[in-house]
Amino acid sequence: MESARTQTRTRTRALATEAVHAGRDDLAGLGLHVPPIDLSTTYPSADSRAEAARIDAFAATGAEPDGPPVYGRLGNPTVARFETALARLEGTEAAVAFASGMAALSAVLLVRASLGLRHVVAVRPLYGCSDHLLTAGLLGTEVTWTDPAGIAAALRPDTGLVLVESPANPTLAELDLRAVAHACGSVPLLVDNTFATPVLQRPVEHGARLVLHSATKYLGGHGDVLAGVVACDEEFAGRLRQVRFATGGVLHPLAGYLLLRGLATLPVRVRAASQTAAELARRLAADPRVERVHYPGIGGAMIAFETYGDPHAVIGAVRLVTPAVSLGSVDTLIQHPASISHRIVDADDRRGAGVSDRLLRLSVGLEDVDDLWADLDRALG
Repeated sequence: MESARTQTRTRTRALATEAVHAGRDDLAGLGLHVPPIDLSTTYPSADSRAEAARIDAFAATGAEPDGPPVYGRLGNPTVARFETALARLEGTEAAVAFASGMAALSAVLLVRASLGLRHVVAVRPLYGCSDHLLTAGLLGTEVTWTDPAGIAAALRPDTGLVLVESPANPTLAELDLRAVAHACGSVPLLVDNTFATPVLQRPVEHGARLVLHSATKYLGGHGDVLAGVVACDEEFAGRLRQVRFATGGVLHPLAGYLLLRGLATLPVRVRAASQTAAELARRLAADPRVERVHYPGIGGAMIAFETYGDPHAVIGAVRLVTPAVSLGSVDTLIQHPASISHRIVDADDRRGAGVSDRLLRLSVGLEDVDDLWADLDRALG
């Protein structure tokens, strides 16, 4: 019996199984069923020499310290469980969690800038705040915006990163990630995988080195946690941990617990919401009040559509759908990107990336499809 159990543990497990069990493999041995929440900010240690050696090791490589925790800014056991689970789902060696998606992206840029590689090549559209962070040069970065075909020509000796989002926020434009990764050469490719999640797409399988998530969205899945995470190889993870320690963009342990709990239902939530979204996209595409519908080929729970009428009137008329920024929750949300999520992007750049003033973004939740359609039908007028 033991050998069969060992085989079960060591063979490759399905995504749905990993979502439930990753980060929890040791619980039975601890006599626990639910992961514990460690809220400590500091930890006792009577052996200061050993503690000094562990801190030296962290400073050298960014590897997680062996033995008991040292301080909350170096790492937390509850957060580490979520990181382990997300890395397993994305198929990477490691993952590093942060207080928000923007903190995670900032840490990546700081790691590359610390090596003198401050130039970034990026493809629009991106999430509006990601666009602003690059364009404003707030971290000393310089950005070259290009289309996918121009990536190779845009690379320079000081290019530290290529950044894309697919499906993109908010137009749901998709990229050939394998072709993009090939164009990057030796420059790391970072793919924002927030919309797809590892349920629909694992960018490392197409050549990406870094995978970014606003974990606030589908990974948490219930609109009650703010977080970000980067899945990557262990070498890059070590540098990210050092930046996180130095800058303090740590994830709270309670957030780490909620994210780990959210991952358990991620495949079920994404697949159910995607089925509803596909049907809503079909109905919207057939509606004469809708000019254009954007829905990605890989599926997903996000829809973008452009109305012939006033999009603000639609926002004001929904009753079941929640008019709110963000996405990925169990309830359906609608927002006007040109007014909110992408308002900070220059208007000409925004429109050039396909974010028209009549575009609405719909994050489909777990409600009944006919109830959602009745609300949208009424709101469209």
